[in-house]
Amino acid sequence: MALLIIVITCLVIILDTSQSCHTPDDFVAITSPGHIMIGGLFAIHEKMLSSDDHPRRPQIQKCVGFEISAFLQALAMIHSIEVINNSTLLSGVKLGYEIYDTCTEVTAAVAATLRFLSKFNCSRETVTFQCDYSSYLPRVKAVIGAGYSEISMAVSRMLNLQLMPQVSYESTAEILSDKVRFPSFLRTVPSDFYQTKAMAHLIQQSGWNWIGLITTDDDYGRLALNTFAIQAAANNVCIAFKEVLPAFLSDNTIEVRINQTLEKIIAEAQLLDVLKNVTFTDGRNSFHFDAHGDLNTGYDVVIWKELGGLMTVTKMAEYDLQHDVFIITSQEAKREFRKLKQILSKCSKECSPGQMKKATGSQHMCCYDCVSCPENHYSNQTDMDHCLLCNNETHWAPVRSTMCFEKEVEYLDWNDSLALLLIALSLLGIAFVLAIGIIFTRNLNTPVVKSSGGLVVCYVMLTCHALNFASTGFFIGEPQDFACKTRQTLFGVSFTLCVSCILMKSLKILLAFSFDPKLKTFLKCLYRPVPIVLTCTGIQVVICTLWLVLAAPVVEENISLPRVIILECEEGSVLAFGTMLGYIAVLAFLCFVFAFKGRKLPENYNEAKFLTFGMLIYFIAWIIFIPVYATTFGKYLPAVEIIVILISNYGILCCTFFPKCYVILYKQKTNTKSAFLQMVYNYSSHSANNLALSHVSLNPTNHDTAVTNLSHNDKAAACPNSNHCLAQVFGIGRENATNVSKTLHQKRSSSI
Repeated sequence: MALLIIVITCLVIILDTSQSCHTPDDFVAITSPGHIMIGGLFAIHEKMLSSDDHPRRPQIQKCVGFEISAFLQALAMIHSIEVINNSTLLSGVKLGYEIYDTCTEVTAAVAATLRFLSKFNCSRETVTFQCDYSSYLPRVKAVIGAGYSEISMAVSRMLNLQLMPQVSYESTAEILSDKVRFPSFLRTVPSDFYQTKAMAHLIQQSGWNWIGLITTDDDYGRLALNTFAIQAAANNVCIAFKEVLPAFLSDNTIEVRINQTLEKIIAEAQLLDVLKNVTFTDGRNSFHFDAHGDLNTGYDVVIWKELGGLMTVTKMAEYDLQHDVFIITSQEAKREFRKLKQILSKCSKECSPGQMKKATGSQHMCCYDCVSCPENHYSNQTDMDHCLLCNNETHWAPVRSTMCFEKEVEYLDWNDSLALLLIALSLLGIAFVLAIGIIFTRNLNTPVVKSSGGLVVCYVMLTCHALNFASTGFFIGEPQDFACKTRQTLFGVSFTLCVSCILMKSLKILLAFSFDPKLKTFLKCLYRPVPIVLTCTGIQVVICTLWLVLAAPVVEENISLPRVIILECEEGSVLAFGTMLGYIAVLAFLCFVFAFKGRKLPENYNEAKFLTFGMLIYFIAWIIFIPVYATTFGKYLPAVEIIVILISNYGILCCTFFPKCYVILYKQKTNTKSAFLQMVYNYSSHSANNLALSHVSLNPTNHDTAVTNLSHNDKAAACPNSNHCLAQVFGIGRENATNVSKTLHQKRSSSI
């Protein structure tokens, strides 16, 4: 043992400053003969001296700066080979070695590789060019090394020519895992991909995102820097600065354990394949090369501490690269990890849920401002790059929200106070209709009821009013397809029937009391009660039927509001809806015209005046409805139409039936045949006098003859069948009508 120490000490002294290379054998650092030779590449010296020649001469320079760690690695290789030779593993076969000092220079490593590739047992050390090296026997069968990735890349590209296995103990550059470019390269350390991944993972677990990087100016350092930059960006870690140092200042402190066990002697051409599939252990763990030629080892996570002026390195955890986790083995290590998290290394304060990051003027993505998520957006994690959009159809979110809320479905509900008020008004209207029906039924034979067209017409109109009031119920509650299709159709047809009856009554009143021969002839031709009502109502039925067939109203979810879904009836066709309302408006306008012309009829029984007022209420209500309906939005839109229906329905009901009910209930003396005949007599006399005076003023020279003829002719022309007209309008008997006609004739003659 003492002798071995002396030998090693001598080697250290000799190798401290390498000798100049005069012959190829001078270039060899350590060698031992054997049946199978294994090459070794170790950076035993730190660097190669620069040449003073200008230009530099093509020769290998002297190396300086002894590296004890690399020297120990070379001794580990020698020791492993000697252990194998002294065992029974390779009976009768001796392994030799030929180790070269790369001096941390690619040039020296390439020179050594040329010797590795030279022919075996050849006196001249030359590399023979061949197209196929399958049968070529090189000087060595495999190469251990090199340490630096930059050197390993250059060596591997030369060894690829003969597919000579190369096993590195320190080269970790990620690019070396590419088996297309480096098919014969293997290594016993993980790729930098996992090293940088572990570093980024550790930084993320510590809660840091603002760091600096220091690397070496070589292939290893540059590739590791690029890989780490990608890993850091994936973990939202920003690099505040990058410092690249010369390669010779790098600290070689990584200890690599190489305990390779050869199981059998194999054919030289199959050595690379066997190495790729070999498995060995260190007594606790099993190791093997993966498809990329990388060993399935992990990393030790160490922490550097200065204690009492001395720098100590303590193991904190192990990084399992296969599962991407840190394995912490002690409570002390857990405390150290917790201390790392207490160290603040961030450019900006983290954004809380409900906020998102907004870029500032800095070039780094880790420097940002935190802004609140806008409406209908949310963020549920810290430091989110952008807020997530809620599904506007079903969800919403307030400003700075951490989640989306489901939209409430709204419609004009039965429990709504406005809906209750409108329903109460509709029920009140139906009650009025029933009360009027009872009053008219009990006073069936009175002149007022008969002058209203009889009980049948009154019942038809009252039924229409009741249906109009009932149709408002289909506008309230959760919309259904049946309700959507029924409400407009029911209102349109029933209101049209009501207005058609009013139009027929207006024509009959105007016809009965018209003294203009031309107008009376026209009205007689036009007045056909049943066909008028059926035709007017039938047209509306056709309009509604086409509407339901071609573009029927349907239930629709209105999602345009930010926080609620309005469940409403979509009318299907605005044109059909407008046509239905427009047609009613045309009929109402005709009623208004005819009623207006008959507004000066007998005072006590003048329906025309009240019908004019009722139609006026209708027009005002629906003219206001159009802009209000077009601008109203939300669940109260149906209430707008309900209000208009109630106003127009109440207006016509009150103007048509309330005056008659008032006469029936409170002026019963005027609701008799005698009072009625007296009223007709007074009105007829007044109308005849006005007509006679009008003719006299037009022909003053022959007024006697004209007046005499006029009294007879106008009487015949104005009412050729006056007793029939009066009987129709006021519901009196034909005999009474004849008496009224005679009285009227006598009054006209005497007054003229």
